[in-house]
Amino acid sequence: MQPRSRKTRLLGLLPSRLVTTRAGARGNVLYLTFDDGPHPEHTPAILDLLRQHRATATFFLVGELVDRHPDVVRRIVDEGHLLGNHSWSHPRMPDLPIQAQMEEIARTDARLASYDGRARHPFRPPYGQLPHKLLLQFARSGRPIAFWSYDSNDYQRLPAATLLRQIRANPPRSGDVVLMHDDNQDTVAVLAGLLPDWRAQGYAVRALPGDRA
Repeated sequence: MQPRSRKTRLLGLLPSRLVTTRAGARGNVLYLTFDDGPHPEHTPAILDLLRQHRATATFFLVGELVDRHPDVVRRIVDEGHLLGNHSWSHPRMPDLPIQAQMEEIARTDARLASYDGRARHPFRPPYGQLPHKLLLQFARSGRPIAFWSYDSNDYQRLPAATLLRQIRANPPRSGDVVLMHDDNQDTVAVLAGLLPDWRAQGYAVRALPGDRA
């Protein structure tokens, strides 16, 4: 499993005003992101770890799950993390007409705004699927798509020890946007191992810069 896939390398060749895969870093910084939450059990456990290690992250939330777990979303905001938009129902965007795609995004932006007061949020398409019509819509509005440059592969549901060994063998580099998912216990266990590693290596772990919406 390649943490820097051909797809993300190709997307990284696009202008950053269209698609962002990395973030400019002053010093040693990793940008940590989580998709598919909020989860009532695993997201709080991840927040505990981030607080313990003085780290922040961006949480790309699914709108319908926000409505189910509002207390978790409030905690994400209260503890200084950034909310991201991961659509309302986590559909495969290419299966929807463009109007329905935009409605998924707008509905989620509106719901997230009730927590953080921001009209727009970084958007990451479910499954990393980016239809060209959606990209054009975002380009017209001057809004980049928020991708990643380093995939932890935690969605493969491999044992935490296996994932941790793979990540340590091919670790992220400063400026990488790291993709993880806050919907399973193995990610919690992996993060518990990685955060001390990264801190010992001199990395600060941060949310995406706040203007990337």
